[in-house]
Amino acid sequence: MTMQRIAMWSVTALFALLAGCSSTVIREPSATRSPPRVSTPKPGATTVVERGDTLYSIATRNGISVLDLASWNALPPPYTIYPGQRLRLYPGGTRVVSTPPRTTPPRTSTTSPATPPRDTRPAPPPVVVAPPASGFAWRWPAEGALVSRYVPGEPTKQGIDIGGKEGSPVRAAADGTVVYSGAGLVGYGELVIIKHNEQWLSAYGHNRKRLVNEGQLVKAGDAIAEMGHRGAPRDMLHFEIRYAGKPVDPLLYLPAK
Repeated sequence: MTMQRIAMWSVTALFALLAGCSSTVIREPSATRSPPRVSTPKPGATTVVERGDTLYSIATRNGISVLDLASWNALPPPYTIYPGQRLRLYPGGTRVVSTPPRTTPPRTSTTSPATPPRDTRPAPPPVVVAPPASGFAWRWPAEGALVSRYVPGEPTKQGIDIGGKEGSPVRAAADGTVVYSGAGLVGYGELVIIKHNEQWLSAYGHNRKRLVNEGQLVKAGDAIAEMGHRGAPRDMLHFEIRYAGKPVDPLLYLPAK
């Protein structure tokens, strides 16, 4: 790795936050309740995670296997979800059906075989996907040096780490509502998660003390916690930004220092 009346960046889940928050981890289903063997996709349908939901309960409720639901929403183990997160109830993407190339019978020649022409066309440039725009300004959540950066796909680096002194203020990076304030997510210590709108969340981990409660409205710059090292090797803030439940690089949104 409990949001809007909830329960996320270990840290690969953060601000596996992805919109409206709380965190839930898949537990082994009981012997009397086995997940559906055959999933029934619901094209175009989505569901929003509510407090107390687990991936298993949502999958069972919608006639989908847990593994399919996790796969359709790109959720890596341990499949952490959070209140307010929107899950897709159908496979994503467009299925591409490849057609074998048409072949031309080789020409017969009484002399030497013809040499096929070389394709000298340059390879197309890679497609660069721009990060989604949030529509509001972000601010740095703490003073201090950047000690760890976001690494795509790396479970323990789904955000950035900002070093500092114990007790230093941790501030809201943007206006929003506190959807989680607690220490129930393994690897994050004392954690605060803020929901900024239906798509955007931010998470603040390893605090010494939390200063806000769930449901509380905060403004950008408001003190929400005190920096600490709960669940970390040093005093620091672990900060994540999540869009639609998926982590994004906070340095793409925070102002340059």
